[in-house]
Amino acid sequence: MDFVCPGDPAAWDGRRFTPGNVVAAGAAVVLFISRRNARRTENVRMGFLEKWFVFGVPGFAACLSFLEIVMLIKNKIEGKDVVNYESFFRSSQFLVWMVVGLVSVHGPWFVFYNPIMCFCWILKILLEIPHLQYKLTVLKAVLYFKEIISFSMAIVFGLFVVVSTVVDQPHNKREMNSIEDPLVPDDEKAEAEVTNLENNQSIWELLTFKFVNPMMDIGITRQLDFTDLLELPVELRAASSYEKLLSSWTVEHQRHHADSSLLRAMSNAYGWTYLRLGLLKVINDSIGFVSPLLLNKFIKFLQQGSGGADGYILAISLGLTSIIKSFLDSQYSFRLAKLKLMLRSSIMGIIYRKIGVALYLLYTQVNYAFLSGLAITVILMPGELLAHIRTVKMYSWERLFTQRLVERRELEVKHLATRKYLDAWCVYFWATTPTLFSLFTFSIFAIMGHSLDAATVFTCVALFNTLIPPLNSFPWVINGMIDAVISSRRLSKYLSSPEKRSSAIPVSADLLKHCNTETNVNAMAVILRNVCCSWSSSSIVESSMILRDVSLELQKGIFVAIIGEVGCGKSSLLNSIIGEIHVTSGSITSYGSIAYVPQVPWILSGSLRDNILLGEEFDPRRYKEVIHACTLDVDISAMVGGDMSHIGEKGLNLSGGQRARLALARALYHDSDVYLFDDVLSSVDSQVASYILEKAIMGPKMKRKTRILSTHNLQAISAADMIVVMANGLVKWFGTLDSFLATPYSTLSKPESSRVISSTFSEKNKGVSVAHESETNGLIDNDSVVDHEEQREQNSVEARKEGMVELSVYKKYAAFAGWSIAFLICLSVFLMQASRNGNDLWLTYWVDTSTASSRTIFYLTILAAFGALNSFFTLGRAFSFAYGGLCAAIQIHADLLNNLIGAPVSFFDQNPSGRILNRLSSDLYAIDDSLPFILNIFVANFFSLLGTLVVISYSQVSFLLILVPLWLIYRNVQFYYRSTSREVRRLDSVARSPIYSSFTETLDGSSTIRAFQKEGFFLERFIQHVTLYQKTSYCELVAGLWLSLRLQLLAGFIILFIAIMAIVGFNSKSVINFGTPGLVGLALSYAAPVVPLLNGFLTTFTETEKEMISVERVVEYVGIPQEELHGSESPHSGWPTEGNIEFERVTLRYKEDLPPALNDVSFFISSGMQVGIIGRTGAGKSSILNALLRLAPICNGRILVDDFDVAKLAVRDLRGHFAVVPQSPFLFDGSLRENLDPFNRTTDLRIWEALDKCHMKTEIESIGGLDIHVKESGASFSVGQRQLLCLARAILKSSKILCLDECTANVDNQTASLLQNTISAECKGMTVLTIAHRISTVMKMDSILVLDQGKLVEEGNPEVLVDDKFSRFSRFAKASNM
Repeated sequence: MDFVCPGDPAAWDGRRFTPGNVVAAGAAVVLFISRRNARRTENVRMGFLEKWFVFGVPGFAACLSFLEIVMLIKNKIEGKDVVNYESFFRSSQFLVWMVVGLVSVHGPWFVFYNPIMCFCWILKILLEIPHLQYKLTVLKAVLYFKEIISFSMAIVFGLFVVVSTVVDQPHNKREMNSIEDPLVPDDEKAEAEVTNLENNQSIWELLTFKFVNPMMDIGITRQLDFTDLLELPVELRAASSYEKLLSSWTVEHQRHHADSSLLRAMSNAYGWTYLRLGLLKVINDSIGFVSPLLLNKFIKFLQQGSGGADGYILAISLGLTSIIKSFLDSQYSFRLAKLKLMLRSSIMGIIYRKIGVALYLLYTQVNYAFLSGLAITVILMPGELLAHIRTVKMYSWERLFTQRLVERRELEVKHLATRKYLDAWCVYFWATTPTLFSLFTFSIFAIMGHSLDAATVFTCVALFNTLIPPLNSFPWVINGMIDAVISSRRLSKYLSSPEKRSSAIPVSADLLKHCNTETNVNAMAVILRNVCCSWSSSSIVESSMILRDVSLELQKGIFVAIIGEVGCGKSSLLNSIIGEIHVTSGSITSYGSIAYVPQVPWILSGSLRDNILLGEEFDPRRYKEVIHACTLDVDISAMVGGDMSHIGEKGLNLSGGQRARLALARALYHDSDVYLFDDVLSSVDSQVASYILEKAIMGPKMKRKTRILSTHNLQAISAADMIVVMANGLVKWFGTLDSFLATPYSTLSKPESSRVISSTFSEKNKGVSVAHESETNGLIDNDSVVDHEEQREQNSVEARKEGMVELSVYKKYAAFAGWSIAFLICLSVFLMQASRNGNDLWLTYWVDTSTASSRTIFYLTILAAFGALNSFFTLGRAFSFAYGGLCAAIQIHADLLNNLIGAPVSFFDQNPSGRILNRLSSDLYAIDDSLPFILNIFVANFFSLLGTLVVISYSQVSFLLILVPLWLIYRNVQFYYRSTSREVRRLDSVARSPIYSSFTETLDGSSTIRAFQKEGFFLERFIQHVTLYQKTSYCELVAGLWLSLRLQLLAGFIILFIAIMAIVGFNSKSVINFGTPGLVGLALSYAAPVVPLLNGFLTTFTETEKEMISVERVVEYVGIPQEELHGSESPHSGWPTEGNIEFERVTLRYKEDLPPALNDVSFFISSGMQVGIIGRTGAGKSSILNALLRLAPICNGRILVDDFDVAKLAVRDLRGHFAVVPQSPFLFDGSLRENLDPFNRTTDLRIWEALDKCHMKTEIESIGGLDIHVKESGASFSVGQRQLLCLARAILKSSKILCLDECTANVDNQTASLLQNTISAECKGMTVLTIAHRISTVMKMDSILVLDQGKLVEEGNPEVLVDDKFSRFSRFAKASNM
């Protein structure tokens, strides 16, 4: 077939007639034969529309084809020339419709619900298009009206086949394959309800998107909620999409390994769907070229002044073509968007799964950067800042991090500006193309001596309008393809990276033979044979090894204590057992399930019970035993919501001890075979540590369990069945307690202050020394941090606004961009549109008045002037918009950052970091990129629509008759739509936040998740979040298409009205003349773009309003309460010079409706004193520092430092004068020198001296010195090493006041003793406040403060108080072996 020259008879001879009809007929016959025995029709009832599609359309089309055959026979009998190709075409057309009709009547009509039939029918339509185009070149209205009707029948039946196949296919798949989805809870009833809902949707509802009406009815009456949203189609569910892509990726990875391509996997999963969409797009675009041909015939008809019914047939054909294209457009957009949603959810799923399945070391191979290929992009540095905001404020480092962020932002803005100005050039060429096309085309055509007429001009204009969108989108298509290829390569590399092997490594025969000769394998829990480990699989250099030649055999049911100095490899040994580090040589075998408690407890955002259960079934009896053993029962009783109280992200509303005990309770509840505890006792006070050691770690339920504890706790060491001593990644010694006491390694655990605990290592039978007179309720106070800081039930759901986006939000955005720029943009767009409309009106005047070529130069000069003006104003509009968008983006980011940095700590406690990151990433991205883009198009569409209405009203006065009705319809439709779309977008923004939080939480707790083998549970949880996000996106999509279809149909009726009125006006008998052919052509050429213009205007307006929600959300954070950044008074220079601290009746509440964290506390600390603050967990120890540093405002009393009221000083200046070592050590991403001296105020020599005093000099020298790069959160150091580095940082500050929040909790006793000596020697003359859990930490201090339930209950010298048997401190000391 000759597609290029369809009018050439040689292309349509008898040997090469169109094969599409024969192919379709053959497919129907084959499917009928293959499924002729099907019985499904007995249970399937057809509705009216199905009957019309199945019987009515084929019957009508067959009659029409038969009529054509009769007419051909009649012409042949009359001796007229009948070409062979016409006879063959009509016969094959009649054949296919008869076959379809007979199959529908006598067979299983549902055979049409088949992808093969879809493909064949689409092929039939494609092959008929050249024939239709050829027929439209013949100026016989009745003839091409019949052709359009015939072709429309094929299109309508094709739509029915495609839609029916898509709707029916998931149901068939479920019938034939009953495999349950492993990621979705087994809820057959819900599945059946959704399936019935889908099957109940008729073809008409699917074509018109009428099924969205119930949701939109709710949207105009009240605020939508997630329960009001539409149910997701089966194929859009996150679980099914994920499984589909995962299976394709698995096959791809098995075939190509490291060379695997995610694009190939996506092609295998969704290639056929994409191909069908491509065929549908070809049909749609081909029909788009029919309208210009019909317009040409219509204008020629008007020019010739012909009468009869031909004009009305042409007018109806114009309208019908537009209406058919509207349905095709909406169906193509619908299916393309569904494919996008499937791809998005499946890619998110397999990336999240990769995190769960694990890499050898997450933090060296996974960074937030891998998310760059997705919509959910997390910004690394703000994430680091938010995770440690409390510490940043303690250090008064807000300006430091702000400057670091601003520097990164400036680089980003440079790239953004380059892209925006390149986009401005694209916008310029896009907007000037229609004018330049008409100018150059018609100028050359006229100069060549041809005469311009209305038919030629406006057919060309219509063709220009058809060609311009693909030409203008071509650069964006190329850019998108490049982005897709780059992102897919990065994701392919990430997904192909090696995964963690199971810790239960299969035992080789040789190893079994060896083990049987030396030990009983069945009695072993963990076996390590000559193990050498490194954090990265690429690290094979000896110096990079963190474990060297480790060999251990740990029997089942024993209690093992691993001890050693800071950084010796204790945590690495535990990580090697759970498979978190790379084993370069040797073997590790573990038997049974494993429970793991990391050194930094991982707490999940959710209820306290959810944190303990972690996906397990709730067993009330075991649950009660566990919380009692971990002394959580009193904490729970003090919470308003009990164990269902909401725990903030990372446990921000829990104390350090509560986080540790919660993580311990999680491990105990899971009843595993092997327990790994990484220094869990260092975060709690001595009495609590003694209790949980006896009741939890060594409790009756744990006697037969293997327990491996990394610790510095003397009680735990004395109770251990086996002690392992580590140093520099080597196992130096292992054996029993008795043997250990005779070795020189026992000095690691002997504190210098032995007066209190002289009998630490008594005989093993004494077990754990516990203060038996203290009951459980005496160990933990009712004053837990959960109570005092918040019960965050109200914060579990993110707040969102209702109704329209307020006008003030638009004004604020305009103010951010600059009012002068906003005015310049509006003026340039108005003049741009006016010049373009003037150009077209002048062209119309030319074709209607020019009869001679003598005035061609004059017409061309005016036309060129309009073109030049249009080009100039378009250029001004493009670049002013780019500049204004950049100004707004820069200003909004700066204001948001400054307000977040200045917010109080309570704000970050109440808002999860995922919620804040959502604004810093998705919302800021919208403001940076998508909002200016869509706002630019919206403004252009507004003025373009205004210009179009003016031109149509001028050229066809009759249009004014329907303008008011059209406006009323339009207003009602847009109001109906916008009420829903706004709320759906807000729900969409809210649904994104849990996805961010899930990624960050899973990254933080990946080792715990894998140790507990909970990858499936968290993947299911993530899939549920993505499913909700899919649901909001799907509802937003179908609501938009509901609107788009109705507006396109409205525009089709406008074209029909103008065309019919033109025929009426040009009728020779009509008394009313509606203008010249040129004006009619102008009106129709302008009416045709009304389809995309009306749709584009409301769509871009709605999209602008939805994008403005990002501004609304950011502005909400711009207005959050701020700390007092400006003090009322300033102290003298050099303050504080003495370091006196006085609390006068200080009361502090974290919430007004909760008990005070500090209750009427008064004390005085003289200059140079070293004071310890002790008390049980939650007694208010950290609240002393919070009050002093003004991290939380006091509600009564005052705090004086050197007789100056700290409330009168700006908070940043106040904190900047103190040196602090926080409980959670903080190292940021950068060099070690930047971490120790961030403001570059001291010399390298002094830094080395501080490191030497903190016993870190040798370690730092061995790994590269001060210029080594510290990974995010200091992950390259152990927790103890991080604490020592933070202490070195505090020593370098040389403040008169030093605050230590249990800075030696994670170091061994010998190092802790040396550090205490360092603090005593180096901090002479400094006032030192130390929050301590170890009694030995405070024994050498000048004074101690004992807190209980927020009250100061005891104060004095520790040596004196310990001798007073009635003092609380002495009872603490008796209960402590620390």
